[in-house]
Amino acid sequence: MKATINANGTEITVISKGDQDDYISLTDIAKYKNSEAPADVVKNWMRSRSTIDFIGLWEQLNNINFKLVEFDQFRNEAGANAFVLSPKKWIDKTNAIGITSKSGRYGGTFAHKDIAFEFASWLSPEFKLYIIKDYQRLKSDENSRISLEWNVNRVISKINYSIHTDAIKTNLIPQNVSPRQQSFTYASEADLLNVALFGKTAKEWRAESGQSKGNIRDEATIQQLIVLSNLESMNAELIKQQIPQSQRLVILNKMAIEQMTSLIGNPSLKQLPGGE
Repeated sequence: MKATINANGTEITVISKGDQDDYISLTDIAKYKNSEAPADVVKNWMRSRSTIDFIGLWEQLNNINFKLVEFDQFRNEAGANAFVLSPKKWIDKTNAIGITSKSGRYGGTFAHKDIAFEFASWLSPEFKLYIIKDYQRLKSDENSRISLEWNVNRVISKINYSIHTDAIKTNLIPQNVSPRQQSFTYASEADLLNVALFGKTAKEWRAESGQSKGNIRDEATIQQLIVLSNLESMNAELIKQQIPQSQRLVILNKMAIEQMTSLIGNPSLKQLPGGE
């Protein structure tokens, strides 16, 4: 996912993977020095011997497909007055993965954070500190989000476990599908699930509610959404087994009744946003 950090007023794009292999925009960092021609700043950095040594060593440590012969050629040429090295040339010739470069309006040059921090240090040690500080803030925010998602998943796991109990409840339980519904062929598998859980198709729901837009699932309770997710998985398996739609409807409806009976009033649901 793309994220943005703010280094002393300069916005810098980060392609975050949720781990330590994030890529940071060298183009955005370079704008701190020259907002009109950031690509030239990157090229000037790459033409030095020390830079090539650093990014070459990074590739050797992290890239088994790195081309050492081409790397040595760049290393020998580095520092000469006529020597110029662009990110694209470096990538194409050495098969590098630490730096990526795309042209176009939404393109730019990105580098693994190890390399990006080295570039920032060359540009301005002070600016590098601003980048590191807000990057750490970004990772802290991501860790908090991941922790929240883990807790939500844990609650859902508890809820799904309760489906296996025999608790009997009496609210929002789906009705048995009628013989007429069993004989009807539904235009989409989504409506098959709607009938199994809600007892009606999306079109029937709109007609009853007087709405021309919207979806029956927009009005669903959190219990119904959980069961709907389980029905989708079960339906996929039944399709693989080539079970006819009419038979699948009966199986899914029975499953919906059993699971909704178990879920209504489940105290774990109160811990989720939208829970009762």
